[in-house]
Parts: sequence; C-alpha cells; structure tokens
Amino acid sequence: MIHFDTLLQGRLLRRYKRFLADVELADGSQLTVHCPNTGAMTGCAEPGAVVWFSTSDSTSRKYPHTWELVETSRGMACIHSARANAVVREAFASGRIPGFEDYRQIRSEVRYHDNSRADLLLEGEAGRVFVEVKSVTLCREGGQGVFPDAVSSRGRKHLQALQAIRDESTRALMFFCVFHQGIERVSAAGDIDPAYRDALALAMEAGVEVLAWATKISPAGLELGESLPFSLDPLPAP
Repeated sequence: MIHFDTLLQGRLLRRYKRFLADVELADGSQLTVHCPNTGAMTGCAEPGAVVWFSTSDSTSRKYPHTWELVETSRGMACIHSARANAVVREAFASGRIPGFEDYRQIRSEVRYHDNSRADLLLEGEAGRVFVEVKSVTLCREGGQGVFPDAVSSRGRKHLQALQAIRDESTRALMFFCVFHQGIERVSAAGDIDPAYRDALALAMEAGVEVLAWATKISPAGLELGESLPFSLDPLPAP
C-alpha cells in the first residue's frame, strides 16, 4: 500500500486556475490547497464535496497543502493523478500483475522514443516492457469509466511512442489505473477526444497491450485492487 501521512478533511468550496482549490474546515476557516490534476475532473470537483488533503513540511511551497481524495456521489476518488505511478509500480514489484512476474527490474521515468519518458520500464530475461500509466477518474452511468476526461495531445503522443518501440523483444503496455471506486469497467472517451480513441485503436492493432485495474482508496492509503474489463468503446452496463 502507498500510505498517506495523516490527511486533513474539509469541504470543497471551489477549484480554479486548474491548480488551486479553496477548502472550508470544520471550524469554518478556509484555506487554499494545491490541486495536482490538470484534467477536467468531471464529477470530482463539486462544491460541497468532502475532501482530504495532505500537508508538506517544505518551506519553499506557497501552498503547503495538496488535495488528495474526494467523496463523490458514486464513491471515493483520488484526484492526485501522479500517485498512480507509485501504486502501479508497487504492484509490479510485488508480482501481482499476471503475465509480468518475470520482469523483476523496474525503473521510472526512462527516456525512450521521440524524447518521451516512460512512466515505468520493466526488464527481465524475456526482454523489456515500456509502461505508460494513466489515472482514470471520470465515472459515468452504470460504472463506466472513460479516459481521457479532456482532449489530450500528450496522451496521444504516449500511445504513438508505445506503438513505435514495440517489437519481438519489447512489449508496450498502456495501464489504466482506476482512481474512482464507482468505476467497474473502462473504455476510451471517444466523445471527448476522438483522436485519442483512434490512436489507441491503432496502438492496440500494432500490439500495444492494455490493462485496467481498480484501486482500493481510503484516507489511509492507496493499493491496487483487481483487474477490470477494458473495451475500446463503452459497453452497456451488465
């Protein structure tokens, strides 16, 4: 588990300027916290929602608090998207992801195709696996999770890089780390970013693998849960 230090709780007043949010504490006081998510955060930034935030001891930060979790109408979500890398890395390191147990060496932020940086590089006797990790928080009706929640040219670049480096000794993996407890299955958000959906389809045809896994989320910490169904396009609720 990726443990949190003690989180503080409050109610969201508003999110603004992409990186800032105002929170009201139980005693009625207010403070501004850093929002570590550049996406649309649809359904995860409703005024009045209960939120949890961490505190940094760094004296150089203008805003020492960081928004971590939010209670939505469909379950708890982690909006700190960068934490997905640590959650997924821990799961690979412990051998919990079937089919990747033999890749025992793991590195982060490894430069590869076209000056991109892979979130993870797994290495072993079988070769290498370049891994891009994306956090999924957009939860729609019936537990349908979709990515991205906004147009993502950066996301398309990562797909193209994975597609370009895949060969007989090198695997390429897109890993959707689901950071919303209401999500039961995952697909591309073709209505939000059709170019991303098409790029993902081309990457899959070229052999890029795709996994989606749920995450156990609580104020105590984050831990990868179980595999979820993935389809290129949304499926009807079961």
